[in-house]
Amino acid sequence: MRFTPAALALSLALAMTSSASLGQQSERAIDPQSSALVMAGRQASEAGNLEEAAGLYEAALAVDPANRNAFIALAQVAQAQDLPGKAIRLYREALELNPNDRMALSGQGEALVQRGAVEKARLNLARLENICRNACAEIGELKAALEKGPPARVVSAEAITPDPIVGDSTERP
Repeated sequence: MRFTPAALALSLALAMTSSASLGQQSERAIDPQSSALVMAGRQASEAGNLEEAAGLYEAALAVDPANRNAFIALAQVAQAQDLPGKAIRLYREALELNPNDRMALSGQGEALVQRGAVEKARLNLARLENICRNACAEIGELKAALEKGPPARVVSAEAITPDPIVGDSTERP
């Protein structure tokens, strides 16, 4: 009976420390084959072969689904192919692996601007400024994209319905 308070305090402390360690994400090593595929994808991307690069990045993710660099690189390829929605989703995958990844936050912000979601991109900028106490390159890149603004929308001729011409009823054949 006299050890009950001490036993309760000790069990409470043990429960708190074990649950805190479960909540932490550990940085595990990325599969070397997946890293090699990412490097090959970078070379293909730098050579201008975006389709091959995308295939290599997807293969890297098949080998190791936790390869954050592959998600980011695949998102950059999607942005280069003018697919901002796909890029945003891929950056989100990278941010699920590490919520404080500066490259993923900046890239997602740029893709959001490309998509026209400027206010959401400003939220990414605020998160970046919170993470980078000092100025970092990612903040400058996202600020430049925000200043540039979203691209102008191009409307096809089929999307515009012309107004009927009201004219004179004395038309000549």
